[in-house]
Amino acid sequence: MTSGKFSNRSRLGSFKFAFIGIWTLIREEPNSRIHIIGAAVAILLGIFLRISLLDWSLLAIVAGMVFIVELINTSLETLSDIVDPEWNEKIRKAKDYSAAAVLISAIISLVVGTLIFLPGILNLFRVTD
Repeated sequence: MTSGKFSNRSRLGSFKFAFIGIWTLIREEPNSRIHIIGAAVAILLGIFLRISLLDWSLLAIVAGMVFIVELINTSLETLSDIVDPEWNEKIRKAKDYSAAAVLISAIISLVVGTLIFLPGILNLFRVTD
């Protein structure tokens, strides 16, 4: 560990590493691309249905939550494979728990998206007299 002041240059470097992490996740993890497609569909639907600012906020929160949990899951899996590349029952459990967290966050985002978009979609097909 280095001692000294945290400079503006090192702060900018921190952002660089964060963006590299996001890019690496997208490039190397197929599930992250599924999350991006889901987020893109939600954004397009939101624009088309002209959802409220509150609904945009909720979508941003749940979409962000899915990506955050996916990043944490991928981090845990990567570190686990370094710590013990052989079969390890405890590491398997940790990986399963982490994958379950991603699944739960994705399900929550689908529920929130359904609650936001379903009324607008049904309204498009409503027959008026």
